[in-house]
Amino acid sequence: MKKYVFLIPFVLSVLISPHAQAKFPIHLGGFIISDDINQYPGIIDPDTCQPDIINAYIGECRVVPPPGFKSGSVSFGRCERTNKIVRIKLKYEESSKQFYSTLLKKYKAQLGDPTEYRGDPFQTLIAWKWSFTDAHGETLSLILQHNSTIADEKMGNAVKLTWTSQLKAERDCYIKKNPPVPPKRTETPDKKKLWRSFIPY
Repeated sequence: MKKYVFLIPFVLSVLISPHAQAKFPIHLGGFIISDDINQYPGIIDPDTCQPDIINAYIGECRVVPPPGFKSGSVSFGRCERTNKIVRIKLKYEESSKQFYSTLLKKYKAQLGDPTEYRGDPFQTLIAWKWSFTDAHGETLSLILQHNSTIADEKMGNAVKLTWTSQLKAERDCYIKKNPPVPPKRTETPDKKKLWRSFIPY
């Protein structure tokens, strides 16, 4: 019986340890996934909030960068859970590859090994992705990347935490309320004219 008494504190310490709680990370840079954006007055700039250009079912706001970060934004739901944060994107102030290596080690210590590599084989863009699922079937993705060359991506070190299951729920809700309108039929264009419009002259 005594050995089981000694086991109880050990089991409890494992269950409540920070590492165990971090298996489904929702906190990043002072922001929390699923929080209402209105809970961050003075940090989220309401004048910058607008619908996403590509995905109208979410909106995006720029944020006042937390200490240690250079810039950032949060995305929020616009249909199923209005104003709830579904994505946090932050760029670190320190842009060196050495800092990225330190970050990656700390990420692995806290969250375990990444699920997959999302960068290029030459490592001009290094990006590691973690995927998480909780007991309720909710899913999160986390991407930590370093970029020193590719102009289309954020330069330096950046992190993106996305509530992927809710992102899908927002999309499904938006499509249900705004079903796509089939394009109007037009006459078949002349192929020569069509190709002429394809090529600059």
